[in-house]
Amino acid sequence: MEGKKANEAAEERTRIVLARLVCHASAMLRVLCVSALSSSFWFIDSLALFAWLTQLQRVPIVNDFARMSWIEQKIRRYEHGRWASEPNRRVLPFAWGLEHVGGSAGEPDPRGFLERWVTETLARSGEWFFVTPAMDYRLEEGVLTFTSAVESPWPGNNRVHARFFPARKSGPAVVVMAQWNAGWDDHVNICRWLNRLGISALRLSLPYHDRRAVPGHPRADHLVGPNIGLTLQANRQAVCDVRRCLRWLEQQGYGKLGVLGTSIGSAIACITTAHEPAIRAAALLHVSTHFGDVVANGLTTTNVWESLRTRVTADELRRFWEPISPYPYVSRLSGTGQQLLAISGRYDPTFWPEFSEQFFAAVKGNGVRCEVMRLPCGHYSLGEAPFAWAVGGRFGAFLFQALA
Repeated sequence: MEGKKANEAAEERTRIVLARLVCHASAMLRVLCVSALSSSFWFIDSLALFAWLTQLQRVPIVNDFARMSWIEQKIRRYEHGRWASEPNRRVLPFAWGLEHVGGSAGEPDPRGFLERWVTETLARSGEWFFVTPAMDYRLEEGVLTFTSAVESPWPGNNRVHARFFPARKSGPAVVVMAQWNAGWDDHVNICRWLNRLGISALRLSLPYHDRRAVPGHPRADHLVGPNIGLTLQANRQAVCDVRRCLRWLEQQGYGKLGVLGTSIGSAIACITTAHEPAIRAAALLHVSTHFGDVVANGLTTTNVWESLRTRVTADELRRFWEPISPYPYVSRLSGTGQQLLAISGRYDPTFWPEFSEQFFAAVKGNGVRCEVMRLPCGHYSLGEAPFAWAVGGRFGAFLFQALA
């Protein structure tokens, strides 16, 4: 017994030392970013580097990079190249889809219906996102499954799958959500990194992804698509799935809970945090204000907007998709004590920096505890070295300090 306690104490000391190293490494990783960029792009302004090295603290990263147009050019070329190489992207037909939000497919005035529905839904969002624990949780070979609280037209999508990476049998745990069209193994490295910090991770497959995919749709076309009502239902389903994951973690004895989301996973994580008092901390990788603004302006959603723009304006889309946007719920975070870490890319062609700055201003204006990190990268490139090193160090230190 004494030997076991001694081992546990030693492990705890190791985690604390590791966490301290992570905190210091977050600043050093910024230097590594500069070094890697200089070796990758052959040149870096020595004066800008000196200015950077004299500002190693928790502040927005390198304002000096804003004047280095060659960096932005290279980042944007990389972003466009990644976007162009993605397979199976197609333009689907527009649909109002009001039957997915309690309306009728034959509604004669879909705009009027949605206007009323949005107003009512925002006013009672706590009810719209409310869930009870699932009755059929099952953990087999490291995969948790259960029935979603929201029933979509596809039974396969209604069976939730989440990969469990336990660090210990109790203590802190984080629900991890990857980006749109992520594969089964995406973000597994994040889960293992959190494990090294003593934080258990539950990696949720979002609606219409991997094992929940609809036959004939290799991409998650129904989570973000030109069907207005179905997209609303799918994102509500995602939030409710996260909350059922949290209930399961509580049942297993995990008491310090957080969320981490990337891209659309970030929006889902933010909305969940605003409606879930059990969440202590949220790490948001890519942030924006309105779901509709991202779809109407973003590079990665051009195929979705192609159909939508024939029937709705950008302003209408912003309004119709307000209930699945982070911005309307920022005020719910005020005074809760919940902590946010928001990370954005200065050259992000999908979550435009303008939208990220609006989000930062909103959380600040509402007195929400939020740390901000801005990187000289884009959307895809945030997940690549050297930027991924800085991001991993920052959210690792943040979640360890907030939860562990």
